[in-house]
Amino acid sequence: EVQLQASGGGSVQTGGSLRLSCRVSGVTLDDYAIGWWRRAPGTERELVSCINAGDGETYYGGSVEPGRFTISRDGAENTLNLQMNTLKPEDTARYYCAADYAIYTTASYFRSAAYDYWGQGTEVTVSS
Repeated sequence: EVQLQASGGGSVQTGGSLRLSCRVSGVTLDDYAIGWWRRAPGTERELVSCINAGDGETYYGGSVEPGRFTISRDGAENTLNLQMNTLKPEDTARYYCAADYAIYTTASYFRSAAYDYWGQGTEVTVSS
């Protein structure tokens, strides 16, 4: 059984940083495409960032400026991380990690329906 457990959320002020972690159990992380999604109240779920299986190529959603968030994968710990810097109030959302064994096109990484496994999420609140 694939399980994803996210942690690391919290409340910070604008400009602060948080590091989210997603511990994966039941599968080998490196064999799966895995990423972070977020949903703010009243909005659609959107991709923050993801890593493909194998070579670890990364993708970032259009709502996050390059360099502000960094995704990484720790195969030894079977954990996915998201370092979030210079946080803004618009980053306030519930953040979910999601994984899938078979994502084959770049466009599919940006589709939530392509991911079969989802964690419960962790809440991030950024105050101004």
